[in-house]
Amino acid sequence: MAKARKFPHTYVIIFYLILFAAVLTWIIPGGRFERTIVEIGGTEREVIADDSFTYTESQPQTWQVFSAFFDGFVDKADIIVFILMIGGAFWIMNHSKAIDVGILSFLGRARRLENNRTIRKLGVDNIIITLIVLLFSVFGATFGMSEETIAFVIIFVPLAISMGYDSITGLYVCYVAASLGFAGALLNPFTIGIAQGLSNLPLFSGIEYRFFCWVVINIVGIAYILRYMHKIKKDPTKSPVYEDDAYWRSRQQDSVEKVEFNTPKSAWISWIFLSGVFTYCAFALTTTKLTVGNSSVIWPVFPVIAVAFIISGYFMLRKSVHFFILNLLTFTILMLIVGVMGYGWYVMEIATLFLALGIFSGISMNYSPNTITKLFLEGVKDIMGAALVVGLAGGIIIILNNGQIIDTLLHNISGAMADMGKIATVGTMYLMQTAINVFIPSGSAKAALTMPIMSQFSDLIGLSRQATVMAFQFGDGFTNMITPTSGVLIGALGVAKIPFNKWVKWVTPLMIILVILGFLLLIPTVTMELNGF
Repeated sequence: MAKARKFPHTYVIIFYLILFAAVLTWIIPGGRFERTIVEIGGTEREVIADDSFTYTESQPQTWQVFSAFFDGFVDKADIIVFILMIGGAFWIMNHSKAIDVGILSFLGRARRLENNRTIRKLGVDNIIITLIVLLFSVFGATFGMSEETIAFVIIFVPLAISMGYDSITGLYVCYVAASLGFAGALLNPFTIGIAQGLSNLPLFSGIEYRFFCWVVINIVGIAYILRYMHKIKKDPTKSPVYEDDAYWRSRQQDSVEKVEFNTPKSAWISWIFLSGVFTYCAFALTTTKLTVGNSSVIWPVFPVIAVAFIISGYFMLRKSVHFFILNLLTFTILMLIVGVMGYGWYVMEIATLFLALGIFSGISMNYSPNTITKLFLEGVKDIMGAALVVGLAGGIIIILNNGQIIDTLLHNISGAMADMGKIATVGTMYLMQTAINVFIPSGSAKAALTMPIMSQFSDLIGLSRQATVMAFQFGDGFTNMITPTSGVLIGALGVAKIPFNKWVKWVTPLMIILVILGFLLLIPTVTMELNGF
C-alpha cells in the first residue's frame, strides 16, 4: 500500500516561498521610485514622488535565501519578542488555573441564560460569539487592532474548546474579527487615515458608505463562523484541527475541580501595591485624551480605573485569588485599550503590560521568584515555534526588497490599467492592492507606496479618489487572513497551534466570498452618488 504523502511543515512552506521570491528576482527587472517625505496627521511619511520610476540594475538573490532568515528575525524582532513575552506571562497565569476557573464560571452563567425562551431560541453560544466578533471588529475598524490580537488568542482558544468548538473558532473571534473590522475600516488611522491624507481627501470622509460596508462584511463574517460552529458542535471530529486541538484538550484535563480556592497574603499585598500605583496614576494623569479616528474625547480615565480596581479587587480577593487574577486580566485589557487610544502604545508597551500581569499573577499565587522564572521560561519554550516562524516569514519580504522588484511590479500593474473603464479600473486596483498585500502586509507602508500613484491615476480617468481609497482598504484588509508574509497571522496561528496548511484550506472559501463581496461593494463607488465620493 502506498504511503500517504505528508504535507510540508510550515517552516518548509515558508522556505519554499523564500526560494520562489528569489527566483522572481531573476525574472523581474529591478526598479525603484524616488521617495519624498510628507507630513500626514502630524506624522512624517515616506511616499513616492510623481513620475519618478526608473529601472535599476537587477539584484538577483542567491545565497541571500539563507541570510534572509537572519534579516527576517531582525526585521520582525519586535513581534517575536512580543510573542515570547506574552507566552511566558500567560503560562504563569495559566498555571494558577485562573483562566480555567473563569471559563467554567462564565459558561455556568451563560448556560443559565438558556432559561430565557428568546435567548434559548437564538442560542447562547451564537449570542456570545456574535458579541465577541463585533467587539473585536470595532477594535479593528477604529484603532486598527492587529498585533494585539495575538495576546487574546491564548484566552479565546481555550474558551472555544470548553464550549465544544475548536481552536479555529477561538482564533476567528479575535484575530479574524479584527481583520474584518480592519477591512471595513471606519476610523482606522493606520489605513484610512494615511490613505486619505496622501490622496488629499478630508480625513475619514465617506464614512457613511464605509459604515454600510462594515455592517455587510460583518454580517457575512458572523454568518460564516456560526454556520461552521453548528457543524463542529454536532460532530467535533469534523474540525480540520481536531487532532491538533488535543494539545488544548489535554490542558483542560487537569480539572478545575482540583483547584483549592483560597487567598494568600501575597495576593492582598499585590492588591495594595497595585492600588497605590493606580492611585498615583489617577493624580498624575487626571484626564486622558482618547482618540478614535479624527475624533477625540477627554475623560478622567485613570481616576475611574483606580476606584474600579480598588473596589473590584477587594471583593474578588474575598472570593479567591483566582478571581483576583481574572480581575488583573480585565484591567490589563482596559489598560491596553487606554494605552493604544490615549498614548499611542505599540507592541513594546503592550508586551510590558502583559509581563507585569504574569509577574503579579505569580506573586498573588505566592509563587517564589524562582518558580515564576521557571514558569515564564516554560511558557517561552512552549510558544517558541510561533515566534520563530514569524522571523522566517519576514525573510520573504527581505528577499523581495533586496531584489528591488516590488516597485517594478507596482509600476507595471498601474500602467496596465490605462485603457479600462471605471468599474474595471477600480476592480483592477482592488486586485492589485490585494496582490501587493501578499508582499507588503503593512497597511501604512502599502498606503505610502501605492496611494500617491493610484490617487493621481484616478484623476486622469475620472475616477473618484475616494473609490481608490476603498479599493486600497479592501485589498489591504481581507488577505491579511491568509498571506504567509503577515507576521501577525503566522504568530496567531502559532499561538493557537493551528498548522498553516490547514488554516489556508479552511479559510480559502471565506477569502473567496470576501474578495467577491469587496468587488461588489466597490461598484456603487463608481456608479452611484455617495456622500464624500
